[in-house]
Amino acid sequence: MSKFEISDDADELNQEIDDTNFPTRSNSISFGAANGNGSTGSLNGGYGPFANRRRSSSIRRTESEMTEGDENGYAAGGAGAGAALPPSSAGGENGEAANNNSVGGGGENGAPAAIAGGLNRARPTPIRTISLSGHEKCTFHHDLELDHKPSTREDLLPLMSKSYRMLLSSLGEDPERQGLLKTPERAAKAMLFFTKGYDQSLEEALNGAVFDEDHDEMVVVKDIEMFSMCEHHLVPFYGKVSIGYLPCKKILGLSKLARIVEIFSRRLQVQERLTKQIAVAVTQAVQPAGVAVIIEGVHMCMVMRGVQKINSKTVTSTMLGVFRDDPKTREEFLTLCNNK
Repeated sequence: MSKFEISDDADELNQEIDDTNFPTRSNSISFGAANGNGSTGSLNGGYGPFANRRRSSSIRRTESEMTEGDENGYAAGGAGAGAALPPSSAGGENGEAANNNSVGGGGENGAPAAIAGGLNRARPTPIRTISLSGHEKCTFHHDLELDHKPSTREDLLPLMSKSYRMLLSSLGEDPERQGLLKTPERAAKAMLFFTKGYDQSLEEALNGAVFDEDHDEMVVVKDIEMFSMCEHHLVPFYGKVSIGYLPCKKILGLSKLARIVEIFSRRLQVQERLTKQIAVAVTQAVQPAGVAVIIEGVHMCMVMRGVQKINSKTVTSTMLGVFRDDPKTREEFLTLCNNK
């Protein structure tokens, strides 16, 4: 237990106060005078009727005890009526008191927690450990609990343009020459367009175009053009997407299948993940009996660099529900996709 030195005026005050005014329980202390019903009196900002006198009391911890109570040296307990209180070990991981009447001790993170008379005192505001431009108002930035809206993608243009300008200089080019003056801004706008899928959601794309319909036969939309960006080299890959699903009393607007392709292809992608994301999105939209997706793509990272195989194509597929479980259903879908 921590030791305290108590000044003479505090010791004098303790002798004047009847201990019966401070009913106690195990591991708890309540402030306030008892009333006729035996309950404690109301608190004034967490202090009892002797608040003013207690505040004048100077309670000093000795230097040898400053490190007790928690890892960071915070005071672990509160003071009542001028009496020095030892730190409680009831603090949790974050230093919170174990019950409403505890005078809290520091936990793993060393945060003090003092609760008087069953009322919680305000916890200190965490210190922001990261200071970044545009995040000055983040109260809990280090906890990733942002209290402001993130910047729009258009707000990123100046920084992206500057990055492209630096890239041109790194390549030995002169960003000031006529043909390159506006190239950084154009390139930044193009990259935002290539990755606009990050700003879109499935709900926005569907726009309520899900309809109740007593139809349980296969629906196939094939050869949907697709353009995406390889996340490994930041060069394009493109191709065609074919989607089939078996409805369960709900159908999806046909154009919405193409919009789903657009949402997930306009991101940094690999074709394997893109195929599955499209299938899962259709499943979420209409809860069909099954979904099938096939993508045939040409990757510039294989055509214009590396092995430079200009005639190579990559085919990926995802089969969910009956398309995976029933060979005949899967064969029907593949037949419809291959018919020209």
